[in-house]
Amino acid sequence: MKFDRAYLEKIEEETLATYAVHASRSKGRKYPENEPLYRTCFQRDRDRVLHTTSFRRLEYKTQVFINYEGDYYRTRLTHTLEVAQIGRTIARAMGANEDLVETICMAHDLGHPPFGHSGETTLNQLMEGYGGFNHNHQSYRIVTELEHRYAQFPGLNLSWEVLEGIVKHETEYDKTDALDYDPHLRGHLEAQITNVADELAYTAHDLDDGLRSGMITTDMLSEIDLWNMVMERLNIHSRQLDDLTRHSIIRELIGLEVDSMISESNERLQRSGVKTLADLQSHAQNVVGFDDVMRARNRELKDFLYKNMYRHYRVVRMQKKAERILSELFHAYVSEPNMLPIHFQDQLEIKGKEKTICDYLAGMTDRFAVDEYQKLFDPSLLP
Repeated sequence: MKFDRAYLEKIEEETLATYAVHASRSKGRKYPENEPLYRTCFQRDRDRVLHTTSFRRLEYKTQVFINYEGDYYRTRLTHTLEVAQIGRTIARAMGANEDLVETICMAHDLGHPPFGHSGETTLNQLMEGYGGFNHNHQSYRIVTELEHRYAQFPGLNLSWEVLEGIVKHETEYDKTDALDYDPHLRGHLEAQITNVADELAYTAHDLDDGLRSGMITTDMLSEIDLWNMVMERLNIHSRQLDDLTRHSIIRELIGLEVDSMISESNERLQRSGVKTLADLQSHAQNVVGFDDVMRARNRELKDFLYKNMYRHYRVVRMQKKAERILSELFHAYVSEPNMLPIHFQDQLEIKGKEKTICDYLAGMTDRFAVDEYQKLFDPSLLP
């Protein structure tokens, strides 16, 4: 038996849901290419994302804690990998295209600037009057324009469905901008799964990092329903958590939420009468999501994290440092663009000064931005 692309596509036709995206029915790429012999189009897309410079840089970009605050806290890269793992699990259970989900998950945060959401807020303020800044749109620009890896086309030339999933990525912290990708239609099943996987991952893993850091204690969580449900299921009564117990709690929390979400989503699909991809995308509401009770419990945990972790004085102090670093770098480059690397200077007339500088800053890692700041403003250091 030959396990080539045709065989893989045949397996999809036999095993995926009728309303899932099938690789053999992809709308294709902007620049036509011959597809590989032993990979589907979405498997190739995943591999292209994996090999980008932007993907590697995520290792040194903030999730909540700045990279140098500790080696064991999540980075934007580990968050991305965890989103992909949760996304694959959900996709498998719902008959969705696992390769497509994984690809969108791996690409969804490529456009994040240094210092997490505070970096994004700062760049958006600095770019007021010049189009603003949104990391979702920056992710799209990276895969369609900014990555230079192929002589035949700009960007990565990803499949239409992957790009649709990127521009329709939407969570509490991410706003969708569907551009030319059927903005009147909902995201396909795989895009909706990515959205939920992202929220699931950052809520559970930010809680894990908060507990590890000591910013959050078990006493503080005593009124949170989801926390109490997990503790009861595991029969844990101690207020002191060792590492193994903490890991088991976070694992149970993720499993609880994933199972609940899959059950509710499958019930929605059954009630909706959705049979095809077109049915799903024109449906009145997203089919992937929590029931009202679990949504309220998840909301309670998110509000807790916002108050007690994201607004913790240690995090806020670093956010203010990040704002200062990016703002002063931006204004320094605006006042003297010749301080930019040569290949960015070459783009000034094409994209404009502010847009070019914004792209340069957005591509920086946390530590590179700090080093650059010191080189420009510390006279004791060589430029």
